Formats: sequence, C-alpha cells, structure tokens
Amino acid sequence: MVKVALQVKATLECIEKLYTNHPNHQWFLKLKCGNCGEVSDKLHDLMESEKVPQKHNRSETNLLIKCKLCSRENSMDVIEGSNSVYTSNDVGKFKTIVIFDCRGIEPVEFAPKSGWIVESEDNGRKFEDVDLTEKEWVEYDDKNNTSVGVYEFESQFVKVK
Repeated sequence: MVKVALQVKATLECIEKLYTNHPNHQWFLKLKCGNCGEVSDKLHDLMESEKVPQKHNRSETNLLIKCKLCSRENSMDVIEGSNSVYTSNDVGKFKTIVIFDCRGIEPVEFAPKSGWIVESEDNGRKFEDVDLTEKEWVEYDDKNNTSVGVYEFESQFVKVK
C-alpha cells in the first residue's frame, strides 16, 4: 500500500481559490502496474463517491483494474478528507490537492479536464465546471470588471507517508 499525493502548481490571475467538487470530482490518471511496469495507454477515472466491490474480499474501492500485460488485479482509493484548495498564497509552488491510496498501481500522469471550481478575488464571481484540459483557462469576472485566469498549470506525484 503506497500513498501518492497529487500536487499542482499554477499562476492565478485575480483568483483567490482553485479547487474541485469533492468528493464528486473525477480524477483522470494514467497508471503504472507495480508488478510488471506496464503503463496504461488510456486514462482511468476514479471518484471518491463511487465504490466498486473487490472480487476476492468484502471491501470496496474507488478503482479496480486488471493489468492488461500481467493480469494482476490492482486498486486505488481517494483518501477521504485529503482534498485541499489551491489558493493565491500557493502560487509558484506545488501543493498537495488530493492523496491516493495505491495497491499494485501508481499514477504517472494526470489530466485535469473539467469539473474545477474557481473563485475570484474580492468576493468576485464563482465559476463552476471549469475546464483545465488545455492547462489554462481565461474568463471575465463581471462582478469585479476584470479578467481572471489560470495559467501554467502543472502537476506532479509525490509519495507520502
């Protein structure tokens, strides 16, 4: 069992907070099998609020997959309560926004896609279902009469204890 933190870094323009609709946010990840090293060629999605039963025991997990190369069954969970908010104070540094409990697999690539929530500075507008597929996003906050944006979005995975 390995715990892996997803960390993000971004430049925020007139934005106070960037976060997800936890626990209903879909995390899109490419995964690597810990047994044979095979990296998935497609993105797998998991959500903390969705559980699937494991075949060999009575527990449930957020993601259960079988490696297409070695046929090993692997699973992954979003650790409850591990979600965090990326704020304007975090700009320029990586911050953990979620932690995964990995059994037999590890994430190697993250695709941010849609479902993000952005809150403007100075009690400005709240934007929901923001799409970060292009790793940047720009909009206009009519409440504060200013443009807002997320730029230079990056992510990395870090093993944690």
